[in-house]
Parts: sequence; C-alpha cells; structure tokens
Amino acid sequence: MHPAIAVRKLTKTYTEGATSSPALRGIDLDVEAGELVMLMGPSGSGKTTLLSIMGCILSPTSGSVRIAGREVSHLSQKELPAVRLANIGFVFQGFNLFPTLTAAENVELMLDLKGIRGEVAKRRAEELLEQVGLSQKLESFPADLSGGQKQRVAVARALAGDPRIILADEPTAALDSHTGRHVIETMQQLAHARGRAVVVVTHDSRVAEFADRIVRIEDGLIARAHSPEPPAGMYCQEPKASPAPAA
Repeated sequence: MHPAIAVRKLTKTYTEGATSSPALRGIDLDVEAGELVMLMGPSGSGKTTLLSIMGCILSPTSGSVRIAGREVSHLSQKELPAVRLANIGFVFQGFNLFPTLTAAENVELMLDLKGIRGEVAKRRAEELLEQVGLSQKLESFPADLSGGQKQRVAVARALAGDPRIILADEPTAALDSHTGRHVIETMQQLAHARGRAVVVVTHDSRVAEFADRIVRIEDGLIARAHSPEPPAGMYCQEPKASPAPAA
C-alpha cells in the first residue's frame, strides 16, 4: 500500500524581488496511515511550510508530493482544493471558527462542502462533537467556549467528511496542560484507533511522548527522525510496544 503522504527531494524557495530564501532544502518523508508524526524544530526551520505543502495549501518549488499515492506537486492552485477536500482535515492554532455560527454549525459547514446537508449533516455534526466531548456545547458560539473547547470543535470539523489525513499546526500552543493533553490524546486516538495519518507541528515538548515518530526540522532539512523518549512529567502515558520506524 502507498503511504498516506510521501514527499521526495522536496524544496521550497520564497522569492521577493531579487532576494531568495530557501525554506525547504530537500526533504524525504513518508507518513503512514495509523501513525502520529510530530514535526519539531526551531522557529523558521520550515515545519509549517512542510505541513502546508503536505496539505496542498502551498506548491513546492521542486520535488515530489504524493497524497494517497497520487502525485500532486504539479497541480495548479485551482486543482489543489479538490485534493484537500477529498483527503485532508486541518486543525489550526488559531481555531479558525466562524464567530457567528454555533459549534454544530461550524462542523455542518464543512459537511456542506462535502455535499452532506440537512438532517444527515446535523446528526453527523452532533456525533462528531460528542466524540470530542462537546455534546453539551452544540448550540454554543465560539465566544462562549474556552480555548480547549474551541480547539475540540476544530478537531470535530477536521473530521467532517472522514478524511484519511489530519494536519495540525501548533494545536496545543495556547492551551493549558490539562486541555493540551486532552487535545493531543484525541489526535493520537485518531491515528491509532481510526487509522488516520496525523501530522502535528509543535514546539510543545510536553506532548512529544505521544508521537509514534518525531521528525526534527532544522534549516529546511530533516536533522533527525526518531521515536520519542520514555514518557515523563505531566503528559505521561504508557510506552508503546512497537513504535513506527523512522523514515
């Protein structure tokens, strides 16, 4: 079977006038279904650029990107949205919820994009919000939700349409320890129990032990890919019996 995501010799250079800034300088990486991969590294190392290319938001300067076996690096900006909609769910640090819509309506909006509407969409939104522990907040607006609750709505929305890939950019950055643990446990469950390929960009070392694999990015290159260290501290969990090998 194909990896859920496969990138080869991936580069990305940003150009402004006569100035060129390489963000990625030759990345090779596979992400398998059922695996939680964390991208870690200093600010400006290329983590979010890599996530954006994996998510078909940005196009690479060169190299190969395959989503579920399909080459997408050559697709135009007009063609990429269909690939995103069919395969990928996003969880953003800033939540990106519509303030005038309830929690349920925010999830239903994504279902509408997938062609699921009416009572079917309403029931599915309720099921997704119940799955992330928000069955009592269906009619709440974002302004009435805590940061952790907003993030869980964002997770439920990302699951709408049953995507095979979940991409999350700093999902615990603005959360306290307890809430951050709950969010990252949800991500882990999506990978292990539901067979999703989950990629998380994070600076939060407390969540690292939940990863199957940690990929450290420095200066646009993979500096190291490894299994997490034995758990310690507030985000403790049972060690995994057979962590996924590094790519």
